[in-house]
Amino acid sequence: MKIAVLGSGIVGQVLAAGFVKHGHQVTLGTRTPGGAEIQKWRAQNPAVQVETFAQAAAFGDVVVLAVLGRIAGTVIELAGPGNFAGKVVIDTTNPLADAPPVNGVLQYTTGPNESLGEQIQALLPNALVVKAFNSVGNARMVNPHYDQGTPTMFLCGDDGGAKKVVSDLILQLGWEPFDCGSIVSARALEPLCALWCLPGFLRNQWTHAFKLLTH
Repeated sequence: MKIAVLGSGIVGQVLAAGFVKHGHQVTLGTRTPGGAEIQKWRAQNPAVQVETFAQAAAFGDVVVLAVLGRIAGTVIELAGPGNFAGKVVIDTTNPLADAPPVNGVLQYTTGPNESLGEQIQALLPNALVVKAFNSVGNARMVNPHYDQGTPTMFLCGDDGGAKKVVSDLILQLGWEPFDCGSIVSARALEPLCALWCLPGFLRNQWTHAFKLLTH
């Protein structure tokens, strides 16, 4: 599969390398593809192409948004909304405010009855947005191992076919996908980031993951 990862920070780098590991063609999109830091990373990951946001988005059959939530709209504009049309878009973002946590709880830019995932779907009405990979740290995103079993990756989106594509990728990356319904469910999934980060800020514990148990 041809996958574009928009964002050259650590999340984008980890996911791009993970998708390559499982045999996909990957292009990483960034503002400055010729920058020294990203070129140093590419030298260590030669199978990943590094291009502009627009070039990467045009390349991918699946496009992954792996940027800070507060700049997601800007990145979509730089990538060209038309380059997302008809494509599966994996939204890994969270609406984190540019502010410190309060007693270990991250501050968000959204209220309880809205989500960044819905905003992104509204910005890309012709794309198939699926929220996923927003509830775990980058160090455990690709093929994590836990003695208690396979961790759960929650996802949501309006298109069943798109969710099947994303679920298959989630399985490849060593997770158990759990479909939480429409993109409105991003209102419930995005706060999982704050819950995941809470032990980190309180006790410097950053190695955990969520698992949904059913009977």
